[in-house]
Amino acid sequence: MKSSLGISNILQFILFVALQILLMDNLVLYSTGFCFIYVAFLLFLPLGINRLLLLFLGFLVGFTVDIFYDTMGIHAAASVLLAFLRPHVLNLLTPRDGYDINDAVNIHMMGKGWFLTYTFILLFVHHSAVFFLEKISFDDILFTLLKIVVSTLFTGVVVIILQLLFFSPKRTSRI
Repeated sequence: MKSSLGISNILQFILFVALQILLMDNLVLYSTGFCFIYVAFLLFLPLGINRLLLLFLGFLVGFTVDIFYDTMGIHAAASVLLAFLRPHVLNLLTPRDGYDINDAVNIHMMGKGWFLTYTFILLFVHHSAVFFLEKISFDDILFTLLKIVVSTLFTGVVVIILQLLFFSPKRTSRI
């Protein structure tokens, strides 16, 4: 019986959280573009992962970032929202032949259009939750929307670069 959470996923968790805390915290574009690379951990998980485990992992990765950023649960809430919506977005984007539940999300296997749609929908929702929870009001809504859009694009580009660099087209499935 294979585990739905393998060693490579645990290493990805450690890597993405460490990158977020050590590198991405200081990498901001003109006070509007923030890169939340830790969400790539949730985006790249296998398609058939248990939903309860997915919600727990969303909380765990968000809470870990909250501890280091001192943000009182903002990232945990946004990550749980992303984890909750991920299966619904996957259902919306299901190809005619369906998915192999052991596959992880991969730009080479799923195609560029599918991957971009999947990534940017979930990143937009996550970033909207982060920035609206941070502001807790609709004052300066235009600036908040600008931060959401720029940060979604920034994080999306970094996620695509990660996929192209570290996920080879030869791999057909990962666990």
